Amino acid sequence: MDQAFTQDMTLGYSTDEPSIVLGSPMLDGEVLSDVRVTLPLSTTNRHGLIAGATGTGKTKTLQLMAGQLSAAGVPVFVADVKGDLTGLAAPGDASDARLQERVTSLAWPFVPSSHPVELLSLTGALGAPVRATVSSFGPLLLGKVMDLNETQTSVLSMVFAYCDDHDLALLDLEDLRTTLQYLTSDDGKGALEQYGGMSKATVGVLLRSLVTMEQEGVGGFFGEPAFEVEDLLRTAPEGRGIISILELADVMAKPRLFSTFMLWMLAQLYQALPEAGDLPKPKLAFFFDEAHLLFDDASNALMEQIELTARLIRSKGVGVYFVTQSPTDVPSSVLSQLGNRVQHALRAFTPQDADDLRKTVRTFPKTDHYDVEETITSLGIGEALVTVLSSKGVPSPLAATRLVPPDSRMAPADPPVLERLINGSPMRIKYLEAPDRESAHEILSARIAAAKEAAAPPPTVTVEGPKGEKRRRSTAPKKRTSTSAEKSNAQRTLEAGLKTVSSSEGQRTIRVLFGTLFGKR
Repeated sequence: MDQAFTQDMTLGYSTDEPSIVLGSPMLDGEVLSDVRVTLPLSTTNRHGLIAGATGTGKTKTLQLMAGQLSAAGVPVFVADVKGDLTGLAAPGDASDARLQERVTSLAWPFVPSSHPVELLSLTGALGAPVRATVSSFGPLLLGKVMDLNETQTSVLSMVFAYCDDHDLALLDLEDLRTTLQYLTSDDGKGALEQYGGMSKATVGVLLRSLVTMEQEGVGGFFGEPAFEVEDLLRTAPEGRGIISILELADVMAKPRLFSTFMLWMLAQLYQALPEAGDLPKPKLAFFFDEAHLLFDDASNALMEQIELTARLIRSKGVGVYFVTQSPTDVPSSVLSQLGNRVQHALRAFTPQDADDLRKTVRTFPKTDHYDVEETITSLGIGEALVTVLSSKGVPSPLAATRLVPPDSRMAPADPPVLERLINGSPMRIKYLEAPDRESAHEILSARIAAAKEAAAPPPTVTVEGPKGEKRRRSTAPKKRTSTSAEKSNAQRTLEAGLKTVSSSEGQRTIRVLFGTLFGKR
């Protein structure tokens, strides 16, 4: 083994701090098993990227990191797109021939272990149901789920502002639909004039989008009880971090929904957690699988909020790890904030692939030991280029790494294990029952009904005239003509109201309302 390489790896990854072990460095196919490539727990909250082509081992790397973080007492949240991360709840198979070959080459003492797991589900079928109220979701995130353009999203923001201003709870899609219907009715169409108003055509788009969402079964994801993100921060009685797995196998046809739901979770964490600064270990590690779905077709306003959340949530003690195929799937403004990188093999089958490969190579630290472009295309399954931040905040030397295997089962858990996890979960009991309290739907439906009743023609009675003819007479009271003094008072009141709306204070309030992204908790 090259002496300079051995020295660089030893100095670059040696630490006395608590760390998770990723593997051992390689050079020309030879493994330096005396040295471990590690990630200090103190820099785990500096965010990271796990990238690589399909089938190169990204999911197993995620499983490896989640298991070791749990053992170190760090709660973990992961999104399980394919259903195979449930194996974290069962110990690994030490008799597997490929696993034995791997641990032998790494001189790694493999000890099978299961981990405390909580299964979550957007539908409630595969775990404890995860719901969000429409109000907490906010107009920008809901606009992404509804596939709205920026103009339509701005109208949705006005609706949220109106509901916040009038204490109308938007809990589910029915509340939002009723609110839109009320604001376009004769009784409510003037309510948004102070916010700028909205056209019937735009409201029609919003209503049609709501119908589509409900037909696709999305309506059940909105409502109460809303998921409390503090439940992601739990530890087991023995001190291990609980791994919360969001099962997505039954909503794979709705990628825009589940990717936005995970961003909602991050936003709620940012709102709920106090500032923590630099901690010996993070409060939570959050793995964002299929991260490209979050950034696809994101509006400029939403991109700004994603960047802001990623930048600021680190100080709350949360480390975010984006998992995707290519680093170019992540915008450079977000990629620049990811201090820890695990890059599995990339393939260059097309000119676009070749361009992406060259861009990726330029993002790694310079090294005298590898031709990065050649190395990144020749890595095997379970191998990756790794660079992390040391405890001093300095990037570690780039290391082609053979990764150690997860200690848990590298396949989906057996059905009896899944049944036990689902039925024995206290979280399922907590979130299963959905209350139905008074909200915008009930309040505005009553107003619409009252307005229709008031607008209906009054009942009439038949009376007999002096010569026996029959006439129909209304029973409604006659209208009293306003005097000129009353008209003058009404006019003055209206003018005073208009001055209030057009004042700087009124406009400031409206601007504050429009600037709200995630709404009320």
